[in-house]
Amino acid sequence: MLKQNSPAPPFSLPDQNGKMQSLTDYSGKKVLLYFYPKDDTPGCTTEACNFRDRLNELKDHGVQVLGVSKDTIASHKKFSEKFDLNFPLLSDENGTLVKAYGVWKEKSMYGKTYMGISRESFLIDEEGNLVKHYEKVKPEEHVEEVLRDVEA
Repeated sequence: MLKQNSPAPPFSLPDQNGKMQSLTDYSGKKVLLYFYPKDDTPGCTTEACNFRDRLNELKDHGVQVLGVSKDTIASHKKFSEKFDLNFPLLSDENGTLVKAYGVWKEKSMYGKTYMGISRESFLIDEEGNLVKHYEKVKPEEHVEEVLRDVEA
């Protein structure tokens, strides 16, 4: 279980362009690391497009948005291009990061249980410490919630 004000688990993963992205690359900036289940699905698209549309406001508060799922680089590239996303989507195909952040969880749909990514986000401060864990994220409202927190 990750604790508030403790160091965020480090990472180095490829984005939709194959460029490696690490937490240390954003030292001195806040990072919103948001985990989502699957590229180009309704909730995930809503959440990504809301971040795209409000990215300048987030950047005005020193926040870098990074999306993470287990989808491939190619899937991320297609998703990013289709919706003109303006921030990195990290490919965690082997699940190292989703496990490190505790978002790989048992889920259920239509009476069947399976393992999948829980829609959760983590706000990391300029020094790389976890300052907020957003659980049970609602895709339509999440960007507003994050903006309220970074404006406060």
